[in-house]
Amino acid sequence: MSPTILDGRRVSADIRAELRPRVAALAEKHRAPGLAVILAGHNPASEIYVRNKVKACAELGIRSFQSTPPDTVTTEELLALVEQYNQDPEVDGILVQMPLPPQVDAQRVIVAVDPAKDADGFHPFNLGNLVANRPAPRPCTPAGIMELLARYDVPIAGSRAVVVGRSDIVGKPMALLLLHQHATVTICHSKTRELAAECRRADILVAAMGKPALLTAEHIREGAVVIDVGVNRVTDETLAKRLFAQEPARLEAFARTGSLVVGDVDPRALVERSSAYTPVPGGVGPLTIAMLMSNTVHLAERRLNGG
Repeated sequence: MSPTILDGRRVSADIRAELRPRVAALAEKHRAPGLAVILAGHNPASEIYVRNKVKACAELGIRSFQSTPPDTVTTEELLALVEQYNQDPEVDGILVQMPLPPQVDAQRVIVAVDPAKDADGFHPFNLGNLVANRPAPRPCTPAGIMELLARYDVPIAGSRAVVVGRSDIVGKPMALLLLHQHATVTICHSKTRELAAECRRADILVAAMGKPALLTAEHIREGAVVIDVGVNRVTDETLAKRLFAQEPARLEAFARTGSLVVGDVDPRALVERSSAYTPVPGGVGPLTIAMLMSNTVHLAERRLNGG
């Protein structure tokens, strides 16, 4: 039997549909929610992400405020901008797009965001609430994955979950969210010995390393649910032909553009070994933006009517 494709675009659309009446209610009773986005410098990938986030705001009726300081911005200048949004009564959520220019102290900027306006869920105060399983905005990508698993009725309690990657943005919060749902969780990383053997224990395997097609069939237990968080651009023709030999449409796209997007898991292994998996693109990515919108609406409800 073919594995189930976990459609992040469909789940994202469902989440946004559920948010619309909440946004409308806030707009009618008080005002529409407001999200401030700070994009420092000219990172092309970040510019695309921010453009998609601003578009999502417009579609839902969320007001967006955007600041685009130059590559030369200093830490102090960014801290002043964050504080401006902290004090702005029209702003309910603040997002500082990462990565920041190298001269900026990113941790100081993250800590400067008012935890009550932390739309990304990255502030140490909110990460502490995540550890304690208390209400707070959750990091968007892991929160989106939990929504996806829930809406596809993937059993978590009692399952063995392996998270490959230990970043503060995905790996660590993902492990905590799974643990709070009573999974038995293992975190793997670049120093893990016998990575394939560890991964094969998983009923739920989350790949979040940022390495194209690093995990292969030997890493996936037959019938596992695989969540591929990776978004990697492949420009090597030999690698593209090896990964997408059975997908002529993808190879035609590579021939036209000279690149393809691939996840952290070999796409052939997903089809051969898993019972369900997220595609790349169209899996986890759309959920990240949907959960940013959800966090923003929730923060606005808390600020405006104590929701």
